[in-house]
Amino acid sequence: MASMASLPSLPKPISQTQHFPINPARHSRGLTVVSRNHLFSGHGLLNFQHGSFGAGEMRPIRSSNRTKAVSDSGIQVPEVPQLTSTEAIERLKAHRENQNGKQQFLAMYSSVFGGITTDPAAMVIPIDDHMVHRGHGVFDTAAIKDGYLYELDQHLDRILRSASMAKIDLPFDRETIRRILLQTVSVSKCKTGSLRYWLSAGPGDFQLSPSGCHQPSLYAIVIQDQSPFSSKGIKVVTSSIPIKPPQFATMKSVNYLPNVLSKMEAEEKGAFAAIWLDGDGFIAEGPNMNVAFVTKEKELVMPQFDKILSGCTARRVLALAEGLVGDGKLRGVRVDNVTVEEGKKADEMMLIGSGILVRPVVQWDEQIIGDGKEGSLTQILLNLIIEDMKSGPPSVRAPIPY
Repeated sequence: MASMASLPSLPKPISQTQHFPINPARHSRGLTVVSRNHLFSGHGLLNFQHGSFGAGEMRPIRSSNRTKAVSDSGIQVPEVPQLTSTEAIERLKAHRENQNGKQQFLAMYSSVFGGITTDPAAMVIPIDDHMVHRGHGVFDTAAIKDGYLYELDQHLDRILRSASMAKIDLPFDRETIRRILLQTVSVSKCKTGSLRYWLSAGPGDFQLSPSGCHQPSLYAIVIQDQSPFSSKGIKVVTSSIPIKPPQFATMKSVNYLPNVLSKMEAEEKGAFAAIWLDGDGFIAEGPNMNVAFVTKEKELVMPQFDKILSGCTARRVLALAEGLVGDGKLRGVRVDNVTVEEGKKADEMMLIGSGILVRPVVQWDEQIIGDGKEGSLTQILLNLIIEDMKSGPPSVRAPIPY
């Protein structure tokens, strides 16, 4: 069973634990032969063959755990066992144990069960949550570095703005959400990783409207990733996937299918990411990162945020870059419309985001950027962000109470 951390100061669960009586069934390794004219239903098989029920009518055929030949010319499908809740959890555990990946899930908070679990098998979301089946949810991510959450408050402010735009009510006030996030990281014992969290309309039913959702939900998970940040130059391409309209592009929602398809398109072309252009043909953003350029005049230029997501890391880079103007390494910093021609002729190009920090781009489509090598100012900005994560001011570093 899931192990739960004792958190007396956290809000009470939305509902008490419910027990659902299940009639256990024996497991079967047999096969059921099903005709192409049969489909499963909640009660067994539905027959679409013509007969006494008339054309197009459905006749239930009861099924059991034993192998059945429903049709002489059928399709063989494995018998599906009915599981108890204990058996289901054990299978979830086995499934997790068999997964090998660079990411480890150390702790999860769910307002549905009102606490934190460190058992990856219990890190689940109800299937009737409006975020799951309708995409009605928003999320954000904050980096964990040396026992501090980087830009927690900036990311928290953004998810609250996104929730308001998505018409999602808050399950708790801002300070309570902040405390829950800090406690979740504390329980995880993670010192370097990331914290991802979601606000959802909540579970209730499978309708289009969230009116049947009982209460909005908050979920949070602590992820430890063994992949190091890289400063190696990458290639990007121009995305052919349509960019989201500004109303949705400026909101960090879970509707990421365009982003996923854009990333897949890039990978299929041997590139790291695809760059979106806005409706007017100006450079917009990548699938989950902002883009910036260093011009030949040594200006740092970044596309405006009115039609794209306002990146927390990107805005921090802009603030840190002001110091380079004072040092004479940059002539200026501005946020403005950038044409594709201007971008491809820049001395340096970079992608910026919490997952990659600052990553140099050395090629866009067939155009080599600058001299084709990682830009020196891009590396300086990367070093500034890394140092800011380690020893920046309290406004960007929230201590975790381990």
